[in-house]
Amino acid sequence: MVRQNKMEDAHLNLSCMLTVESKVESKDTGKATELLERGHMEYGCPHYRRRCRIRAPCCNEIFDCRHCHNEAKNDINVDQKHRHDIPRHQVKQVICSLCGTEQEVGQVCVNCGVCMGKYFCGTCKLFDDDTSKRQYHCNGCGICRIGGRENFFHCYKCGCCYSIMLKNSHPCVEGAMHHDCPVCFEFLFESTNDVTVMLCGHTIHKDCLKEMREHYQYACPLCSKSVCDMSKVWEKYDMEIAATPMPEPYKNKLVWILCNDCGKSSQVQYHVVAQKCLNCKSYNTRQTRG
Repeated sequence: MVRQNKMEDAHLNLSCMLTVESKVESKDTGKATELLERGHMEYGCPHYRRRCRIRAPCCNEIFDCRHCHNEAKNDINVDQKHRHDIPRHQVKQVICSLCGTEQEVGQVCVNCGVCMGKYFCGTCKLFDDDTSKRQYHCNGCGICRIGGRENFFHCYKCGCCYSIMLKNSHPCVEGAMHHDCPVCFEFLFESTNDVTVMLCGHTIHKDCLKEMREHYQYACPLCSKSVCDMSKVWEKYDMEIAATPMPEPYKNKLVWILCNDCGKSSQVQYHVVAQKCLNCKSYNTRQTRG
Protein backbone atom coordinates (compact mmCIF):
# COMPACT_ATOMS: atom_id res chain seq x y z
CA MET A 1 0.00 0.00 0.00
CA VAL A 2 2.85 2.36 0.93
CA ARG A 3 4.60 1.54 -2.35
CA GLN A 4 1.40 2.23 -4.33
CA ASN A 5 0.99 5.62 -2.59
CA LYS A 6 4.58 6.53 -3.45
CA MET A 7 4.01 5.63 -7.10
CA GLU A 8 0.83 7.73 -7.17
CA ASP A 9 2.69 10.67 -5.62
CA ALA A 10 5.46 10.31 -8.24
CA HIS A 11 2.92 10.30 -11.07
CA LEU A 12 1.21 13.35 -9.52
CA ASN A 13 4.50 15.23 -9.20
CA LEU A 14 5.46 14.36 -12.81
CA SER A 15 2.05 15.53 -14.04
CA CYS A 16 2.43 18.81 -12.14
CA MET A 17 5.91 19.35 -13.57
CA LEU A 18 4.70 18.72 -17.13
CA THR A 19 1.77 21.12 -16.60
CA VAL A 20 4.10 23.84 -15.27
CA GLU A 21 6.56 23.30 -18.15
CA SER A 22 3.70 23.42 -20.65
CA LYS A 23 2.45 26.70 -19.17
CA VAL A 24 5.95 28.22 -19.21
CA GLU A 25 6.49 27.05 -22.81
CA SER A 26 3.08 28.43 -23.84
CA LYS A 27 3.86 31.72 -22.11
CA ASP A 28 7.24 31.96 -23.88
CA THR A 29 5.63 31.18 -27.25
CA GLY A 30 3.00 33.83 -26.60
CA LYS A 31 5.67 36.40 -25.76
CA ALA A 32 7.66 35.53 -28.88
CA THR A 33 4.54 35.84 -31.05
CA GLU A 34 3.62 39.14 -29.39
CA LEU A 35 7.14 40.43 -30.06
CA LEU A 36 7.02 39.47 -33.73
CA GLU A 37 3.56 41.05 -34.14
CA ARG A 38 4.43 44.45 -32.62
CA GLY A 39 3.45 47.31 -34.92
CA HIS A 40 1.69 45.02 -37.41
CA MET A 41 -0.08 47.13 -40.10
CA GLU A 42 0.90 50.34 -38.26
CA TYR A 43 3.89 51.32 -40.41
CA GLY A 44 4.57 51.72 -44.10
CA CYS A 45 3.63 53.92 -47.02
CA PRO A 46 0.79 54.21 -49.57
CA HIS A 47 2.25 51.21 -51.41
CA TYR A 48 2.99 48.72 -48.60
CA ARG A 49 2.25 48.09 -44.93
CA ARG A 50 5.66 47.11 -43.55
CA ARG A 51 7.92 47.67 -40.55
CA CYS A 52 11.12 48.66 -42.29
CA ARG A 53 12.57 51.12 -44.77
CA ILE A 54 15.19 50.43 -47.42
CA ARG A 55 18.50 52.00 -48.29
CA ALA A 56 18.71 52.43 -52.06
CA PRO A 57 21.96 50.94 -53.41
CA CYS A 58 21.91 53.37 -56.36
CA CYS A 59 21.86 56.69 -54.49
CA ASN A 60 22.45 55.55 -50.89
CA GLU A 61 19.26 57.31 -49.70
CA ILE A 62 16.55 55.86 -47.45
CA PHE A 63 12.98 55.31 -48.70
CA ASP A 64 9.86 53.53 -47.49
CA CYS A 65 9.85 51.26 -50.56
CA ARG A 66 11.05 51.00 -54.16
CA HIS A 67 7.94 52.76 -55.49
CA CYS A 68 8.55 55.71 -53.18
CA HIS A 69 12.13 55.85 -54.49
CA ASN A 70 11.09 55.68 -58.16
CA GLU A 71 8.41 58.33 -57.74
CA ALA A 72 10.84 60.70 -56.02
CA LYS A 73 13.76 60.09 -58.38
CA ASN A 74 11.67 60.33 -61.56
CA ASP A 75 9.78 63.45 -60.57
CA ILE A 76 9.45 66.14 -63.22
CA ASN A 77 11.45 68.50 -60.99
CA VAL A 78 14.46 66.16 -60.94
CA ASP A 79 17.17 66.80 -63.52
CA GLN A 80 16.66 64.29 -66.33
CA LYS A 81 20.29 63.16 -66.07
CA HIS A 82 19.71 62.10 -62.45
CA ARG A 83 16.41 60.26 -62.91
CA HIS A 84 16.55 56.52 -62.32
CA ASP A 85 14.76 53.43 -60.94
CA ILE A 86 16.05 51.41 -58.03
CA PRO A 87 17.64 48.02 -58.84
CA ARG A 88 15.33 46.19 -56.44
CA HIS A 89 17.29 42.93 -56.32
CA GLN A 90 20.44 44.78 -55.25
CA VAL A 91 19.01 46.19 -52.00
CA LYS A 92 21.27 45.03 -49.16
CA GLN A 93 20.36 47.21 -46.16
CA VAL A 94 17.05 47.85 -44.38
CA ILE A 95 16.15 50.01 -41.39
CA CYS A 96 13.73 48.72 -38.73
CA SER A 97 10.82 51.14 -38.32
CA LEU A 98 10.43 50.32 -34.62
CA CYS A 99 13.99 50.56 -33.30
CA GLY A 100 15.80 52.29 -36.18
CA THR A 101 18.50 49.63 -36.49
CA GLU A 102 20.12 49.40 -39.94
CA GLN A 103 20.95 45.84 -40.90
CA GLU A 104 21.31 43.36 -43.73
CA VAL A 105 18.10 42.27 -45.45
CA GLY A 106 16.15 39.77 -43.35
CA GLN A 107 12.59 39.20 -42.18
CA VAL A 108 13.20 39.67 -38.45
CA CYS A 109 15.00 42.66 -36.90
CA VAL A 110 18.34 41.60 -35.41
CA ASN A 111 17.96 44.14 -32.60
CA CYS A 112 14.35 44.23 -31.36
CA GLY A 113 13.16 40.93 -32.85
CA VAL A 114 10.12 42.34 -34.62
CA CYS A 115 8.91 40.81 -37.90
CA MET A 116 9.46 43.53 -40.52
CA GLY A 117 7.00 42.00 -42.99
CA LYS A 118 4.65 39.01 -42.73
CA TYR A 119 5.28 38.38 -46.42
CA PHE A 120 8.99 38.43 -47.16
CA CYS A 121 10.88 37.64 -50.36
CA GLY A 122 14.64 37.54 -50.04
CA THR A 123 15.07 37.63 -53.83
CA CYS A 124 12.98 40.76 -54.47
CA LYS A 125 13.77 42.28 -51.05
CA LEU A 126 10.03 42.70 -50.59
CA PHE A 127 8.35 43.17 -47.21
CA ASP A 128 4.57 43.44 -46.77
CA ASP A 129 2.33 42.99 -43.72
CA ASP A 130 -0.83 42.94 -45.84
CA THR A 131 -0.94 39.27 -46.84
CA SER A 132 -4.51 39.61 -48.13
CA LYS A 133 -2.84 40.41 -51.48
CA ARG A 134 -1.79 36.74 -51.60
CA GLN A 135 1.73 37.49 -52.80
CA TYR A 136 3.95 34.86 -54.38
CA HIS A 137 7.32 34.85 -56.12
CA CYS A 138 7.35 33.73 -59.75
CA ASN A 139 10.71 32.28 -60.81
CA GLY A 140 9.79 32.73 -64.48
CA CYS A 141 9.10 36.46 -64.07
CA GLY A 142 11.89 36.84 -61.52
CA ILE A 143 9.66 39.09 -59.37
CA CYS A 144 6.79 38.83 -56.89
CA ARG A 145 3.19 38.85 -58.07
CA ILE A 146 -0.12 39.15 -56.21
CA GLY A 147 -3.38 37.21 -56.44
CA GLY A 148 -2.38 33.71 -55.30
CA ARG A 149 -0.03 31.29 -57.06
CA GLU A 150 -2.87 28.83 -57.72
CA ASN A 151 -4.74 31.44 -59.79
CA PHE A 152 -1.93 32.16 -62.26
CA PHE A 153 0.45 30.39 -64.61
CA HIS A 154 3.66 31.59 -66.24
CA CYS A 155 3.71 31.64 -70.04
CA TYR A 156 7.35 31.35 -71.08
CA LYS A 157 6.73 32.59 -74.62
CA CYS A 158 4.83 35.70 -73.52
CA GLY A 159 7.28 36.04 -70.63
CA CYS A 160 4.76 36.76 -67.87
CA CYS A 161 2.06 35.43 -65.55
CA TYR A 162 -1.53 35.20 -66.78
CA SER A 163 -4.80 34.17 -65.14
CA ILE A 164 -5.24 30.39 -65.12
CA MET A 165 -8.45 30.96 -67.14
CA LEU A 166 -6.27 32.00 -70.11
CA LYS A 167 -3.98 28.96 -69.98
CA ASN A 168 -5.43 27.21 -73.03
CA SER A 169 -7.05 30.14 -74.77
CA HIS A 170 -4.70 33.13 -74.95
CA PRO A 171 -2.78 33.76 -78.21
CA CYS A 172 0.97 33.80 -77.46
CA VAL A 173 2.97 36.84 -78.47
CA GLU A 174 6.74 36.83 -77.89
CA GLY A 175 7.50 39.04 -74.88
CA ALA A 176 3.90 40.33 -74.77
CA MET A 177 4.30 42.00 -71.38
CA HIS A 178 7.77 43.37 -71.92
CA HIS A 179 6.68 46.63 -73.50
CA ASP A 180 4.81 49.81 -72.60
CA CYS A 181 1.03 50.03 -72.44
CA PRO A 182 -0.01 51.34 -75.89
CA VAL A 183 -2.29 53.93 -74.26
CA CYS A 184 -0.54 55.31 -71.15
CA PHE A 185 3.01 54.09 -71.97
CA GLU A 186 3.69 52.60 -68.53
CA PHE A 187 5.96 49.52 -68.63
CA LEU A 188 3.50 46.64 -68.25
CA PHE A 189 5.79 43.92 -66.88
CA GLU A 190 6.31 45.71 -63.55
CA SER A 191 3.03 47.63 -63.49
CA THR A 192 1.02 47.56 -60.26
CA ASN A 193 -2.21 48.14 -62.21
CA ASP A 194 -4.29 45.28 -63.66
CA VAL A 195 -3.26 44.14 -67.13
CA THR A 196 -5.43 42.22 -69.62
CA VAL A 197 -4.77 40.31 -72.85
CA MET A 198 -6.64 41.35 -75.99
CA LEU A 199 -7.89 38.86 -78.60
CA CYS A 200 -4.80 39.53 -80.71
CA GLY A 201 -2.46 38.58 -77.83
CA HIS A 202 -1.19 42.09 -77.12
CA THR A 203 -1.46 43.37 -73.56
CA ILE A 204 -2.88 46.59 -72.15
CA HIS A 205 -4.02 48.02 -68.82
CA LYS A 206 -7.62 47.08 -68.03
CA ASP A 207 -8.46 50.71 -67.26
CA CYS A 208 -6.88 51.88 -70.53
CA LEU A 209 -8.92 49.34 -72.49
CA LYS A 210 -12.06 50.48 -70.69
CA GLU A 211 -11.26 54.09 -71.56
CA MET A 212 -10.77 53.13 -75.22
CA ARG A 213 -14.19 51.51 -75.32
CA GLU A 214 -15.78 54.57 -73.70
CA HIS A 215 -14.42 56.58 -76.64
CA TYR A 216 -15.69 53.99 -79.15
CA GLN A 217 -12.22 52.69 -79.99
CA TYR A 218 -12.42 48.92 -80.53
CA ALA A 219 -9.16 48.19 -82.36
CA CYS A 220 -5.82 47.24 -80.83
CA PRO A 221 -3.51 50.29 -80.94
CA LEU A 222 -0.62 48.02 -81.96
CA CYS A 223 -2.03 45.77 -84.70
CA SER A 224 -5.52 47.23 -85.35
CA LYS A 225 -7.32 43.92 -84.77
CA SER A 226 -10.69 44.05 -83.01
CA VAL A 227 -10.28 43.88 -79.23
CA CYS A 228 -13.62 42.08 -78.66
CA ASP A 229 -16.43 40.23 -80.45
CA MET A 230 -17.82 42.81 -82.90
CA SER A 231 -20.38 40.59 -84.67
CA LYS A 232 -23.36 42.57 -83.35
CA VAL A 233 -21.78 45.80 -84.55
CA TRP A 234 -21.15 44.32 -87.99
CA GLU A 235 -24.85 43.36 -88.18
CA LYS A 236 -25.75 47.02 -87.62
CA TYR A 237 -23.32 48.00 -90.38
CA ASP A 238 -25.10 45.54 -92.71
CA MET A 239 -28.44 47.19 -91.97
CA GLU A 240 -27.07 50.72 -92.38
CA ILE A 241 -25.42 49.90 -95.72
CA ALA A 242 -28.59 48.18 -96.99
CA ALA A 243 -30.56 51.30 -96.09
CA THR A 244 -28.06 53.65 -97.76
CA PRO A 245 -27.70 52.81 -101.47
CA MET A 246 -24.79 54.50 -103.24
CA PRO A 247 -25.48 57.03 -106.04
CA GLU A 248 -25.29 55.78 -109.64
CA PRO A 249 -21.63 56.73 -110.38
CA TYR A 250 -20.47 54.62 -107.38
CA LYS A 251 -23.00 51.78 -107.55
CA ASN A 252 -20.64 49.35 -109.30
CA LYS A 253 -17.32 50.76 -108.05
CA LEU A 254 -14.94 48.05 -106.79
CA VAL A 255 -11.99 48.56 -104.42
CA TRP A 256 -9.29 46.37 -102.88
CA ILE A 257 -9.32 46.14 -99.09
CA LEU A 258 -7.13 44.59 -96.39
CA CYS A 259 -8.89 43.15 -93.34
CA ASN A 260 -7.24 44.04 -90.02
CA ASP A 261 -8.86 41.06 -88.29
CA CYS A 262 -7.98 38.14 -90.59
CA GLY A 263 -5.23 39.74 -92.68
CA LYS A 264 -6.85 38.76 -96.01
CA SER A 265 -7.12 41.01 -99.07
CA SER A 266 -10.22 41.05 -101.26
CA GLN A 267 -11.95 43.11 -103.95
CA VAL A 268 -15.32 44.37 -102.76
CA GLN A 269 -17.99 46.87 -103.70
CA TYR A 270 -17.22 50.35 -102.45
CA HIS A 271 -19.49 51.99 -99.87
CA VAL A 272 -19.04 55.28 -98.08
CA VAL A 273 -19.93 53.71 -94.68
CA ALA A 274 -17.44 50.82 -94.70
CA GLN A 275 -16.16 47.85 -96.73
CA LYS A 276 -16.89 44.29 -95.62
CA CYS A 277 -14.24 41.55 -95.69
CA LEU A 278 -15.39 38.66 -97.86
CA ASN A 279 -13.38 36.18 -95.76
CA CYS A 280 -14.37 36.85 -92.11
CA LYS A 281 -17.27 39.30 -92.63
CA SER A 282 -15.52 42.00 -90.55
CA TYR A 283 -15.85 45.68 -91.28
CA ASN A 284 -12.52 46.39 -89.59
CA THR A 285 -10.90 46.95 -92.99
CA ARG A 286 -8.89 49.54 -94.88
CA GLN A 287 -8.83 50.38 -98.55
CA THR A 288 -5.54 49.59 -100.26
CA ARG A 289 -6.35 50.67 -103.81
CA GLY A 290 -9.32 51.66 -105.97
